[in-house]
Amino acid sequence: MQNNSGTDSTSERVTVPVPAGGALTGTLRQPAGTPPVATVTIHPATAVAERLYNGFARYLADHGFAVFTYDYRGTGVSGAPRENRTLRMRDWMSQDVPAAADWMAARFPELPHLAVGHSLGGQALVLGNATSHLAGFVAVASHAGVVAAIEDRPERLRASLVLHVLGPLTALLLGFVPGRGMGLGEDMPAAAMLEWSRWSRRPGYFFDDPGMRAAERAATVDTEVLAVGLTDDLWATPRQIDGFYAHLVNARVERRTYSPADGGVPAIGHMGFFRSGVSAALWPELLAWLTEKSGAARQPRAES
Repeated sequence: MQNNSGTDSTSERVTVPVPAGGALTGTLRQPAGTPPVATVTIHPATAVAERLYNGFARYLADHGFAVFTYDYRGTGVSGAPRENRTLRMRDWMSQDVPAAADWMAARFPELPHLAVGHSLGGQALVLGNATSHLAGFVAVASHAGVVAAIEDRPERLRASLVLHVLGPLTALLLGFVPGRGMGLGEDMPAAAMLEWSRWSRRPGYFFDDPGMRAAERAATVDTEVLAVGLTDDLWATPRQIDGFYAHLVNARVERRTYSPADGGVPAIGHMGFFRSGVSAALWPELLAWLTEKSGAARQPRAES
């Protein structure tokens, strides 16, 4: 594929072992014919298949980045959800995200490293998972997923039905959740749904779960952060995003909020930022931010 930059990209299917057990299946994309300038690891949303991010990953690779996309264990092509029924959301954040990041760091040890997290993927980064070596990260539609805080009443009722009734019930009965039939994306392990259901009832989401030590972990993040929100995202509302990023007390956080009009499309919502309809209008802004941070990371530090 050729783009305006005149750079081709190549792709390679890879398997990344997770030290806790199992493996991630994903795709590494690189610019063809020229070394990458930096790496970007894309950490997906809950039960969202890698394919959602294919276009965005190719776009970054066409502009000089080595980009890794993948599925969490027990979703998509990284293992059957029933066979991974005991995997929790915290396991994806604290085990899968670092495994993907460590693999990229080992594959490209001399390059600056960045990340893009979508929803859960961004939540993992906000908690300091695999951020210590990053030149910066972008979090898209990452928020405190509290059902009671959803302002749109029909969506709040739908979310409550899925997260508090149908999801937990099918998880307990089947050992997995048929997410495709519930509008959640991919099927997912039972334990992940049950944990998601519990967190979604707490006013502070996982910040109210003592076992997560979430506030303490978020305070360790001291890198550059771009937090992206969408005006028509019924879950990640500005109020929920503001409360979520307030925990990044030592990071340098920049907020950007886009409307469908900004993207030149009728709707964006929780998933639409990574769809091709907004590529011409919105993706260049993220590319510019990532390029700037990777360039700053390559600059030699002044002698003190």
